[in-house]
Amino acid sequence: MSRGVRTRPEGSARHLSEAYDTALLDLDGVVYAGGNAIAHAVDSLAAARDGGMRLAYVTNNALRTPDTVAAHLSELGIPTGAGDVITSAQAVARLISEQVPAGARVLVIGGEGLRVALRERGLEPVESADDEPVAVVQGYGGPELPWGRFAEASYAIARGVPWFASNTDLTIPSGRGIAPGNGAAVEVVRIATGAEPQVAGKPLPPMHRETILRTGAERPLVVGDRLDTDIEGAFNGDVDSLLVLTGVTDGAQLLAAPPQHRPTYVDADLRGLLTGQPEVTEAGGGFRCGGWTAKAAERLQLEGEGEALDGLRALCAAAWTAAGEGTCELDGEKALARLGL
Repeated sequence: MSRGVRTRPEGSARHLSEAYDTALLDLDGVVYAGGNAIAHAVDSLAAARDGGMRLAYVTNNALRTPDTVAAHLSELGIPTGAGDVITSAQAVARLISEQVPAGARVLVIGGEGLRVALRERGLEPVESADDEPVAVVQGYGGPELPWGRFAEASYAIARGVPWFASNTDLTIPSGRGIAPGNGAAVEVVRIATGAEPQVAGKPLPPMHRETILRTGAERPLVVGDRLDTDIEGAFNGDVDSLLVLTGVTDGAQLLAAPPQHRPTYVDADLRGLLTGQPEVTEAGGGFRCGGWTAKAAERLQLEGEGEALDGLRALCAAAWTAAGEGTCELDGEKALARLGL
């Protein structure tokens, strides 16, 4: 079965931490939420690391430097070095460096993470369109980023300077709820200029390439909570993925996932790295996983009992098979309610 037509979650007889050499872990919604470790994350990651799996932390947030991210993870009880962190700032800095001369000036609209990444690639960060930059780079600058920075970007882009963005996530989680992300700020500049940036972050290939170059992973497993960044990024990179249900994706969104958003594996949390994954098999015109059987009619039908996740996996197989290359439009509300999802 090709990745483009995935119709069911896959099984694995081996623990995922043994079947893959490197976990490429998203942070918000996977490892922590609101700055605090998610339940089971610290112990699960320690066990996976002790078993020989390399852990790499991959984030679209370009504000914080790898040193800052690593320090935060270490404070949570997850020993991490700066080399274990890959950011969209690093990915976009490499993308820029491949298109401009060494030592070139780059106008920065964002935070310290972008400046550190540009210097790492031998580029000079500048603050004004009048500093004769040869590129503009835009990344998340935090809630206090002055509005005038968007004007500065617009002035340079209007003069023909190429525009790059670390990522285009419209929202970002915060301790108080969902806030505008870098994608919202990019839209401000897009409206003002009519231009289109080159984008590096998940789910696009530059981020995957940066991650593989920095980790040397041969059998990577992408671990994330978002279908449109983490799972689509794995799809674009042609690697396997694990969706954990500790972040933004719920059961209904998973059932409705189009092919590029369908994960290889599904589990409740990071404990899924330490186990095998159950097989989803065809059974009597439907699909069976654990004690559950799911079928697709006008509504998704679910029969049996057992672990809720097994039921969700069976429902995914029924929904994705019915949808084919499209998006599932079957009503699975009652089936999901039975699982408590």
